[in-house]
Amino acid sequence: MITAIIVFAKAPQPGSVKTRLIPLLGAEGAAALHVRLVKHVLTTVGKASLHGVELHCAPDVNDPFFRFCAGHYGVTVKAQVEGDLGARMFFAFKSALATHACVLLLGSDCPALTARHLQQADRSLRGGADAVLVPCEDGGYALIGLRRAEPRLFDGIAWSRGNVMAETRARLTALGWRWRELETLWDVDRPEDYERLLASQLLGGSRTSDEHGTMNAERELP
Repeated sequence: MITAIIVFAKAPQPGSVKTRLIPLLGAEGAAALHVRLVKHVLTTVGKASLHGVELHCAPDVNDPFFRFCAGHYGVTVKAQVEGDLGARMFFAFKSALATHACVLLLGSDCPALTARHLQQADRSLRGGADAVLVPCEDGGYALIGLRRAEPRLFDGIAWSRGNVMAETRARLTALGWRWRELETLWDVDRPEDYERLLASQLLGGSRTSDEHGTMNAERELP
């Protein structure tokens, strides 16, 4: 059984990422934080030592940062399809499960997610679970792993609200699937999350110069 990991990431364009942190960090600073979070998650998935890692990019693969990621982390870079988050996730699962027995999909907003969590999720699927999830404190989830693609897990969910995990549980129950939930983690979306991130030292214990408004070196090619 071969497991693939898919990471969803947006291009770090100021004003289009981490928008709820712009009042605190500014558009450039919020984009710089996004870069650091993507780098962190790609380092984490590399430590998990699973099979293949795909970086699914939005709006396309043309941003220099994605070329940096492909070269530095050895990931396969693909463009996300059009549609809402649910449609894009379903397509990613359907495509990857054509050539892999199990697929784990995650974003970059949860720096508390570790290689150990990824390995636990992989073992859950290999052990017979149909799905595995890492819930987040805000009511969403940081990771979802599947052994089969099912559009009913994703269709019609309001992804910006706090009941995503509850709605997903209800749909898994309706499908009659077996699933496992790992420990609940926290993600970084709001100013209070950013302060928690600084205190955690997961990315270092202080603001970088980039988060004060300059983000140049982190976007350059290696």
